[in-house]
Amino acid sequence: MVKFSRNHTVKARAAVESLNRAKASHKTYNTPEVNAALFEMFHGKCYICENKECISYQIEHLRPHKENVKLKYDWDNLFLSCTHCNNIKKAKYDPILDCSKIDVDLKIAFRKKGYFGMDEEYEFSALEDGAEVKNTIELLNEIYHGNTAQKKLEAVHIRRKLRRSLSDFENLVREYEEAEEIDKEDFKYAIRKETSAGAAFAAFKRWLLRDNRERYEDLLRFCGL
Repeated sequence: MVKFSRNHTVKARAAVESLNRAKASHKTYNTPEVNAALFEMFHGKCYICENKECISYQIEHLRPHKENVKLKYDWDNLFLSCTHCNNIKKAKYDPILDCSKIDVDLKIAFRKKGYFGMDEEYEFSALEDGAEVKNTIELLNEIYHGNTAQKKLEAVHIRRKLRRSLSDFENLVREYEEAEEIDKEDFKYAIRKETSAGAAFAAFKRWLLRDNRERYEDLLRFCGL
């Protein structure tokens, strides 16, 4: 989870207007305008697991609405989620960190430990106290490991995507280190793109650099991290 900007784009304004109409007529918040705006805002990825290759998307309420009309149609309460994450979160985790307002990866460290021939672990470490941080970590653990037989299979699929994405990113950083000075700039821009909010599994990639801050201080600074 990383921070996303809820900008007042053309699509966002159209989404708000459609929500107002839906609220007035007691119709669904699941409008084409809302879907288009959320897909734009979250760069086509689930806001929780950060997978960009989701099979199915859903509109997720950060704060469970429980038929509270205001929360149900509130644009600021709507997020783009994959089915796996939405079905795990439901109303069970409340409150969690709001990634449209908070840099979640500065409140929680995201790490994948282990490699070929060793057991892999996905670790989410609190950097601050509080119920929102605690609940978010509990949610992330269930997301990446699953809480039922079916969800465990889905979690394997997400971890496979994560593993490949991190491997590609690590190779990119190695190429940057080995590049001639004249070529390093191109790799720096590629690394910045891979750690941006729109990149898959950006929180994990950012922490790969942060855990080696002395070595990658220039990259962290260039990427605004």
